[in-house]
Amino acid sequence: MEDPSLERHFKGHRDAVTCVDFSLNTKQLASGSMDSCLMVWHMKPQSRAYRFAGHKDTVTCVNFSPSGHLLASGSRDKTVRIWVPNVKGESTVFRAHTATVRSIHFCSDGQSFVTASDDKTVKVWSTHRQKFLFSLSQHINWVRCAKFSPDGRLIVSASDDKTVKVWDKTSRECVHSYCEHGSFVTYVDFHPSGTCIAAAGMDNTVKVWDVRTHRLLQHYQLHSAAVNALSFHPSGSYLVTASSDSTLKILDLMEGRLLYTLHGHQGPATTVAFSRTGEYFASGGSDEQVMVWKSNFDVVNYGEVLRVQRPPATLASSSRTLPEVDSPVPPGRGRSQESMQSQPQEPVSIPQTLTSTLEHIVGQLDVLTQTVSLLEQRLTLTEDKLKQCLENQQLIMQRAPP
Repeated sequence: MEDPSLERHFKGHRDAVTCVDFSLNTKQLASGSMDSCLMVWHMKPQSRAYRFAGHKDTVTCVNFSPSGHLLASGSRDKTVRIWVPNVKGESTVFRAHTATVRSIHFCSDGQSFVTASDDKTVKVWSTHRQKFLFSLSQHINWVRCAKFSPDGRLIVSASDDKTVKVWDKTSRECVHSYCEHGSFVTYVDFHPSGTCIAAAGMDNTVKVWDVRTHRLLQHYQLHSAAVNALSFHPSGSYLVTASSDSTLKILDLMEGRLLYTLHGHQGPATTVAFSRTGEYFASGGSDEQVMVWKSNFDVVNYGEVLRVQRPPATLASSSRTLPEVDSPVPPGRGRSQESMQSQPQEPVSIPQTLTSTLEHIVGQLDVLTQTVSLLEQRLTLTEDKLKQCLENQQLIMQRAPP
């Protein structure tokens, strides 16, 4: 495994960078800033960036839709905007919050998104019907962050009331509150398996809980100032954190230890996010800089794993490899390659029943992959329709007499 390396530097914001997010294909990177603008940077060298102006105050959060055709943002001006990330940069405004919108996140199907606000509520919205659906309101202070689980059934939120809450999207009930943080909880997200959550706090800590048993799995006290953001690597093996101590840290979740400390930003590192394949991660800071880092992680061809959508059964079991803190290295991890190769090879005969079972599983996987591909096509069509609607809306607005 090589050390992560700084790949690109993007300069264009005129104030602190507050948020970053990669598009699905990693061709675009969006960032928001206290200068009230969004920037969409192209990862291809020598490409021009887009600057989107529309918000009247600090842009606090950005998130690309799952297909990458739309870009959502939230702001201190209390509004949410959905942008078409192209040269024109048109946007639609969503209003329902009565204070700063701190966080925005699309559901994995792209049909809805969730926001968190200083008005103490978490709100769920319909993307295509362009309307507010419902509020979740049990927090008793500002809500800093809200995210959907990978399957879209749960929502997790983090608040200045020092709690992390898990909500059932269908029943709209709070199913659990985690109260172990000693101060404001700044950020929270789901592990890619959907079985764990990680939360960052003003108390300089990062905590990882199991959402099924509600047990605290890992607790990290590695930063010397508030942890402002975190992001899971898509493999689920690593976590990157951004802190006001001006560093980024990469944690190995399998072994529960710190791998790297990265010094790039002058002043607080405010935001960090892995690309959807995990090959890159981006960070932003109060130094007005957006930095793109190459992960260089030794992960088994993760791009291939992403292409075959794994059935839920394997997702559920994958988190069992997350150990308790200070647990020993899993057996077999320390064995050298030579000792494994030197064992005599036995000829293997596979019983007929096993062969037919395996063929059946492969068939089922094919069906799953086709279904996912169909869903993606439908999502693209729906988003294209919305894009048309937005363009028509702009035309109508332009034609309307003042």
